[in-house]
Amino acid sequence: MNVLKAIIFGIIEGITEWMPVSSTAHLKILNIFFPLEVSAQFLEVFEVVIQLGAIIALTLIFWNKVWPFGKTSRPLGKGILSNVKKDRFILWLKIAVACLPAIIYELFLEDHVNFITPENEMTLIAAALMLVGIVFIVVEGLLRNREFTVNSTRYITFKQALLIGLAQLVAAVFPGVSRSGATIICALLLGITRSTSTEFTFELAIPVMFGASLMKILKYGAAFSFMEILTLLVGCISAFLISIFMIRFVLDYVKKNTFTIFGIYRILLGVIVLMFLR
Repeated sequence: MNVLKAIIFGIIEGITEWMPVSSTAHLKILNIFFPLEVSAQFLEVFEVVIQLGAIIALTLIFWNKVWPFGKTSRPLGKGILSNVKKDRFILWLKIAVACLPAIIYELFLEDHVNFITPENEMTLIAAALMLVGIVFIVVEGLLRNREFTVNSTRYITFKQALLIGLAQLVAAVFPGVSRSGATIICALLLGITRSTSTEFTFELAIPVMFGASLMKILKYGAAFSFMEILTLLVGCISAFLISIFMIRFVLDYVKKNTFTIFGIYRILLGVIVLMFLR
């Protein structure tokens, strides 16, 4: 049964990871209805490591956008640097700057920010779902007639990258906020177009999600049983397959539509959680 449940978890992860609706919240809600018969420690690892399938799918789709090595008309320099693409190298510098707040938090602060308990977790998730949903609707209303000034990740400044990285911390501290939701809202307010905000959020996810999975494995160790490894593997494969479709769908969707529908969905889901699942 755990293997079958892992497939369902992977499907939900693959769908919700790429929309600003909090995949973590959805996995925790799902675990109420279809609880994995595993230890609390393994469940915490599973909820993070299952993202590996999704992030591998993203890396494959974005490979040509982020891989910095190869022949190019705009190299970083001469000699060995002639095989480094300048625009991709600068992009990774911006991603590194955006990752700094998360790295500092993970290494020095996470263990000291411990106000979430089994008793209040679902209430906090419901509140975060609704609050960020309202923020999305308000921000989209404010931006209705606004001209966006940044229409490519190439023009995102290092200052903007740092601010987006700081926004990411909100999601790290409060479950249900959504990493992509926080970064997209910040990027929109900085004048970055919806499609560029989403693209940079996805690119930022590559080191963040790989790093988060590695940190969880190192923290709890990798001494899993055969069934636990199988559960993780099945969940990752399921998330990978669904993500291949969902990443392209979301990227196409935001080119022509606003994020208002996600805000409405978050509010409705938050109300349901608050009424029935807390």
